[in-house]
Amino acid sequence: MKLSQLLCLSCLALTLAPLGLEAGLPPSVNNQALPSLSKIVQPVMATVVNIEAKNTNPSAPKMDASEDQGNSNNGAIPPKREEKGFNIGSGVIIDASKGYVITNAHLVNKNNSFTVTLSDGRRFKAHLVGKDAPSDIAVLQIKANNLVALPFANSDTLKVGDFVIAIGNPYGLDQTVTSGIVSALRRSDLGIEGYEDFIQTDASINPGNSGGALVNLKGELVGINTAILAPSGGNVGIGFAIPSNMAQSVAEQIIKYGKVDRGLVGIMMQTLTPELAAAFHDDMTKGAIITMVNPLSPADKAGLKLSDVITAVNGQKVESASQVKNSIGLMRSGSHVSLSILRNGKPMTITLISANPDAYQNQVANQDPFFFGTMLQNYDTIVPNYGHVKGVQILDLDENTPAWQAGLRPGDIILTVGNNPVQTTDQLAKYSQNNDKTLLVSILRDSGAAFVLLKR
Repeated sequence: MKLSQLLCLSCLALTLAPLGLEAGLPPSVNNQALPSLSKIVQPVMATVVNIEAKNTNPSAPKMDASEDQGNSNNGAIPPKREEKGFNIGSGVIIDASKGYVITNAHLVNKNNSFTVTLSDGRRFKAHLVGKDAPSDIAVLQIKANNLVALPFANSDTLKVGDFVIAIGNPYGLDQTVTSGIVSALRRSDLGIEGYEDFIQTDASINPGNSGGALVNLKGELVGINTAILAPSGGNVGIGFAIPSNMAQSVAEQIIKYGKVDRGLVGIMMQTLTPELAAAFHDDMTKGAIITMVNPLSPADKAGLKLSDVITAVNGQKVESASQVKNSIGLMRSGSHVSLSILRNGKPMTITLISANPDAYQNQVANQDPFFFGTMLQNYDTIVPNYGHVKGVQILDLDENTPAWQAGLRPGDIILTVGNNPVQTTDQLAKYSQNNDKTLLVSILRDSGAAFVLLKR
């Protein structure tokens, strides 16, 4: 606001004062007290902290706004001061006796020095307990007395239209309070985080609010503010918070184990729609339909099949693929997972034990040492200048695989292994399962052909 505008407002106040229109609202109207959030806000503000995250390694590249956003341009970006070498955000004290502070992983990302400033002005160096990028949760710890912790609420009880309050440090403005309502629940597929189950709110959230508290009218933590939909870089009334149930589960695992060790089930899914349900002659219209079962995975061993519809995970109903992913994603490897499914319209229960992803990867690699991590399909097409071509086409492949490192890329068509023509994925698997440390294949790529040597 310009000085001239401030002066004009001052003049207006002076002009109105003699008329009896003093600044501020009366405490009551017709003996009825005016509503105020102050009794809720005051105790909560003591639990919300300011966090400065620095990288003290002079050779490390400075972060830019895109890195701090996590995985999306929609993320809550820090203020411009971050360009000078540090990020500013918010955090919430969740354990007063041990000094644990929960915040966003994107705030602490690539930094190694953290300063926490309390609402009373005290400043403390903080230790990073751990972070989990897929959920965008991190935990810091400070050694301080007379801390106040904010209790977690059950975010599953939230309803659209509930009033909420956001507290944080937008643009470095400490202890800023905004209010609004829950605009929507279970927002996912936004591309912001790996695990998304966002609370959407119209409470003003801006850069610097990341890691701050979203509280209910009981003064309980219902979410961790993490991102904004900001085409112009500022608040447009669409903010996102990580639900307290997810944040609490992740924080507890970080505190206990230093990280989140997610288990692998081995399925791909999509949300069931009425159109899909009709196509499968299924009366169920909500759930997650299985689109792929990975070989040798816990799901494969337990008997899950293509087109099974998951309706509940460990007794909790699910209505979308993202809910299934989030529910399983909060469990550690080795956990028992009970899936309620519909198969051809008949209800069933499948129980399995989630696997350690690294152990599963090693198992798959032992079974198929050259083509693990590669998505393949049979290829049988008339190709200009080549005629009728039969082989195996690469649809996708991980970068940390022998196939990628040898130079194979999506779209390549494998024609031979050694001196053996290959026309199906089964033949490719048969010929590639050998004890040699190398595998020679011929491929067709665009307008040329070449030999490629794969090494274990």
